[in-house]
Amino acid sequence: MTLLFQQLSTTFGGYFSSFQASLHSSSLADGTTGLWLKLAYTVFVLALIPVYWKYWGPANFLWLPDFALFLGIGALWLESSLLTSILAVGVLFPALYWTFELVVRLLSGKRLSGQTDYLWNQKHPLHLRLLSLFHVFLPAVLLLMLTRLGYDPRAPYFMTLLGWIVLFLCYKLTPPSANINWVFGFGSSPQYKISSRYFVLLMMTLYPILLFFPTHFLLAVIFW
Repeated sequence: MTLLFQQLSTTFGGYFSSFQASLHSSSLADGTTGLWLKLAYTVFVLALIPVYWKYWGPANFLWLPDFALFLGIGALWLESSLLTSILAVGVLFPALYWTFELVVRLLSGKRLSGQTDYLWNQKHPLHLRLLSLFHVFLPAVLLLMLTRLGYDPRAPYFMTLLGWIVLFLCYKLTPPSANINWVFGFGSSPQYKISSRYFVLLMMTLYPILLFFPTHFLLAVIFW
């Protein structure tokens, strides 16, 4: 674990100075993202924010897919390969799995992990549940942008740093019962077998190893 932190620190030190310039230099002159997509995406997010804030509370925005949804506005308008790649590394497969679980339940009625259970809870307003369908189109938007802008191989290092910040905020600012991004336990409920501080450190290690870097290797093969 110490070696991983040292390697990531070295990489961040070498890349951070060029981060701002990379946000603009990655755009392809012959592959700019359409204005209609930028406007539609931005309007959707602006409509979602007050609804989610009212019903779920501001802490809900710390979920990685929700966080990525907001940063997607910057990725679209800046046409940044780096920022798009960071978001894809972080949430592409979780959002795809969410969509898969939704489709399975719609077609067969079978419940898998329960991530989409709230969509069938009629206590929640219909418009609130429909807004959660951003999990379906977010992967498509990210893949479209990667196709047009290309993949930046520095993405997993920056996503690891961003992920650590988000996980730390979840640990410090949210109750264990919310268990946002599983910082207190695997699944929907917190665990009590080990200290919560050790568990969040475990999750800060597992996210890069099991999600960010495997996704990076796949995207690098496809798009880089």
